Amino acid sequence: MSAEPSAATTRTPAGIGRGLVLLLAITCGAAVANIYYAQPLLPIIGQALRVSEGTAGLLVTASQVGYALALALLVPLGDVLERRRLVSALLGVTALTLLGAAFAPGFAALLAAVALVGVTSAVAQIVVPMSASLADDESRGRVVGTVMSGLLIGILGARTLAGFVAELGGWRAVFGLGAALMLVLAVVVRLVLPLVPAPAPDTSYPRLLGTVLALIRDDPVLRVRMALAAVGFACFSVLWTAVSFLLAAPPYVYGPATIGLFGLAGLAGALAAPLAGRLADRGHALRTVTVGLVTLAVSWAFLGLGGVSLAALLAGIVLLDLAQQSLQISHQSAIYARHPQARSRVTTAFVTSAFAGGAVGSAAASTLYVVAGWVGVCVLGGVIALIGTGIWVLAHVRGIASPDAPLRTA
Repeated sequence: MSAEPSAATTRTPAGIGRGLVLLLAITCGAAVANIYYAQPLLPIIGQALRVSEGTAGLLVTASQVGYALALALLVPLGDVLERRRLVSALLGVTALTLLGAAFAPGFAALLAAVALVGVTSAVAQIVVPMSASLADDESRGRVVGTVMSGLLIGILGARTLAGFVAELGGWRAVFGLGAALMLVLAVVVRLVLPLVPAPAPDTSYPRLLGTVLALIRDDPVLRVRMALAAVGFACFSVLWTAVSFLLAAPPYVYGPATIGLFGLAGLAGALAAPLAGRLADRGHALRTVTVGLVTLAVSWAFLGLGGVSLAALLAGIVLLDLAQQSLQISHQSAIYARHPQARSRVTTAFVTSAFAGGAVGSAAASTLYVVAGWVGVCVLGGVIALIGTGIWVLAHVRGIASPDAPLRTA
């Protein structure tokens, strides 16, 4: 029997130190990176396992579908279980699933392993609301922004790391390295992170899942932010699924290491996260969303020129990632402020919607690229961004854009 005090009776200290914020940001980024290692490797994985580009692109879709399922069924446990133990255990299981991907004998086995990696890597979305719970009211937006910076660095840095490791040791070594990192983090989190009590420890699991649906039903602001999350992440996935195919073909013809370097262009979005968090703390979240949606739409004009212009492609990547990260922080700050006792559950609703949009976007991009090329992919991204702008305008008209809008049923 463990000698540790129970999560229900242990209190964490008010506020959160910089060291713990950094650990949470690293954990969040390293966990979410697992579902993006394959993206710059799609051409060489397809060649190695003798499948088409469109089929190889299903690896991205499988990981995002697994992630979305875990968000719906696994992340709510962060509101009823002690979160240090939960995070540490999931990191350990993630290490095992990554080993399965590293030793997969064929494409079907790799597809299944990558889907399971997506499921367990959803631990990142338990870490985000946990950081919000540890922070005080005055610094919550900044803390969440910093942790989300780690998440974005993980998403984009994964491509760069995967490209270099694949050049040196092949694509299987990428998943092996990821497994080792997850194992180390599982131990560090267990030893360093304080006990983090669950806000609703006496709630049954079926009731917990039911309250997620009730939150969606009763909160129009949450529904709007879920829709915008789906739009933003669909754009993000359209770009990063198709760009590896663009860069591997003429006029670029880059290898996996060079393709992976393009993830660094998107890291500018990580700089936007703490700024967006501070703007949310100061009451400017609505303006941040408006500017973010306009920037998201404009980015696709630059990306459309990226088929023949490297400068335009880089500019479009930077703009899209800046917009996406600013939008993500603004949305999460709004919904966390509205539901302080249910942050894991609103995270479930919000990020499930985001990754459902991402899965649709990646599947559409990998299919459309074969048929219509890069220009067709960019038209798709632009249309999705404009849909998001329309949703935001409608939310203003209906009075449900502000985080202070009242709860009510639809």
